[in-house]
Amino acid sequence: MQQNRLSRWYFGGVSSSVAACLTHPLDLIKVHLQTQQEVKVRMIGMVVTVVRREGYLALYSGLSASLFRQMTYSLSRFAIYETVRDEMNRKNKGFMPFYQKVLMGAFGAGIRKLFSGASMASTRGALVSVGQLSCYEQSKQLVLAAGYLTDNILTHFLASVFAGGCATLLCQPLDVVKTRLMNSKLEYGGVFHCLTETARLGPKAFYKGLVPAAIRLIPHTVFTFIFLEQLRQHFGVVVVT
Repeated sequence: MQQNRLSRWYFGGVSSSVAACLTHPLDLIKVHLQTQQEVKVRMIGMVVTVVRREGYLALYSGLSASLFRQMTYSLSRFAIYETVRDEMNRKNKGFMPFYQKVLMGAFGAGIRKLFSGASMASTRGALVSVGQLSCYEQSKQLVLAAGYLTDNILTHFLASVFAGGCATLLCQPLDVVKTRLMNSKLEYGGVFHCLTETARLGPKAFYKGLVPAAIRLIPHTVFTFIFLEQLRQHFGVVVVT
């Protein structure tokens, strides 16, 4: 007989909210960098510009909206993914193959259409979920299977860094286009028009702000999964196997 702990349905939303509070300034700077028509200011310069122009509190502008998003969208995708995963693992008496995790991550993110009609945002959300949820789960299993580490905070850190990097690379082109559309003043006729106009600036335009995006998304992923695992280990549902 062995006791395991499973996450409660709201753990994903709580851990994502804590991570958002810690990384929100990085997210704000990333958006400022991506919406530049030309690469004029780098990351540090943008931080200085925002603080001088609007003050230190401007770095937390929009935090309430970010927290609302974490407690709706992130809570939903984590709850769906982990509930289905635990049920399938129980039925199969083992771990799911990676391709099933990818499909579950994408499906869990498609639920965002309930909160937003933007297909670009839904697609981007699906890619982030695949990078974060599926890649974290798989990399954690591989680390544990190697036998050098146990299910501890170092394992969670390594797996979440890898997952955050995957999520950044997968979603960055769509993230740039989505940000341009959201901040446009009707200069784009649609998603395809925005894609073509961005392409005119060269391939690097799709990865504008890649470094600040990674600096924001990787720490956010790390904090999210570390807090999630701590909640699971200390307050999760006890299951006897």
